[in-house]
Amino acid sequence: RVEMAALMVVKKDGRRQEFDPAKLRQKLRVALTKRPVGEQAIDELVAGVESDLLALGTSEVPSTAIGEAVLKRLKDLDHVAYIRFASVYREFADLEDLRREMEGLGDGSGDVVPG
Repeated sequence: RVEMAALMVVKKDGRRQEFDPAKLRQKLRVALTKRPVGEQAIDELVAGVESDLLALGTSEVPSTAIGEAVLKRLKDLDHVAYIRFASVYREFADLEDLRREMEGLGDGSGDVVPG
């Protein structure tokens, strides 16, 4: 594997730090707690997000780009984990925010809300 320059994440407050796949993996494990998703799927999601970021062709990416890339992939992987991650990332203020996000999943399968 060819070593490339570090990908820097620009935080909301303007701070910069190196992209850390292990940190992202840990946040995903929290969102996927007690969900039927294995470590291989988590590793693939992290690798896919990192690939998406590198494909942007810039050495710095806003943290929002990471969050959106994760949500895009989680939406296809596990709806419950998607909602968990979105609730933190999008800072839901109330149940209405949660309801809107769940409606956005919109597949009608009932995976998100039982009964």
